Order: sequence, then C-alpha cells, then structure tokens
Amino acid sequence: MSPYFNYEPPRYQATLDVILDEEFPPVARCRLLSEGIKPYHRLALVEAEIAGDKGCLGCGNCVDSCPVLRREPERLVKTEQRTSMALESTVGEDCEKCYACILGCPQIETSIKDFVVETRVPEVIAPSKTMTFLDKYLMAVVAMAIGVLLGLFLRT
Repeated sequence: MSPYFNYEPPRYQATLDVILDEEFPPVARCRLLSEGIKPYHRLALVEAEIAGDKGCLGCGNCVDSCPVLRREPERLVKTEQRTSMALESTVGEDCEKCYACILGCPQIETSIKDFVVETRVPEVIAPSKTMTFLDKYLMAVVAMAIGVLLGLFLRT
C-alpha cells in the first residue's frame, strides 16, 4: 500500500472483487457502484442486493484506454458508440484485466480507483537498460572509489 495517503478500501469490497474477477471489462459495473446506490434505479445485481444506474456519459475514455482495442481497431467497426457497454460488447472475454478503463472513467469514485490501483494493478514499469548497467557496474566502481577516499581521509 502506498505510504503517501491513508488508503481505505470501499465498503463494498466483496462485490468489487467479484466484478473485477469476471472476464469482461468492469468499467460499467464499477460505474454503477459509484456515487450512491439507490433502490429505485433500473439495473440490479441481485446476489449482492445492490441496485444502481448511473448512465454512461459516452466520453469514450474507456474505449480509448483499452489495449485490446488499440491493438485491434477493426473491432470498433461494429459500433460507433463510445460507451462502456460498447466496450463490453467489442472486447468481451478478451479483456486483459489491465483496468485502464476504470482508471480512465470520470464517473468512477476515487475510492474504487484507489482500490484497483492498490490491489489489482501490478507495477509494470520496465527497468531502464542504462540504469541496470549503471546499477551493476558503475555503482560498484563508485562505491570502491568512495571507500578508498574514506580510507585515505580516516588514515590521516
């Protein structure tokens, strides 16, 4: 967990875990969990006794951030819509569970995004080859030089 802020998991963490484990893009269902779940909304998740409907803005952030659709843009020929439901229908079970769609959606609560980042998103920043070389060889030389200099100063 990040030491920079007090992370508190969402109150519906168990439901969120079920949603994130499914084989489809989770952005639409995470959006439904955001900003208060009211019993009079249209859509329902009966097993968890949660109901909600928070309509997609159609901004297309989830569609633009999906690596499957960036690699295979021909999937977008099926529809001109730029909604989370269009994302689900074009990507389907090919979802890579990178959760970029969740992080890009402006309607998903920050607590859900924090939960996803803290529990699901692996750190995938590849180390720089230059830094790896510097770490292995140059830093050893620098450490030896500092040791020699310290030895010279401490001896006198």
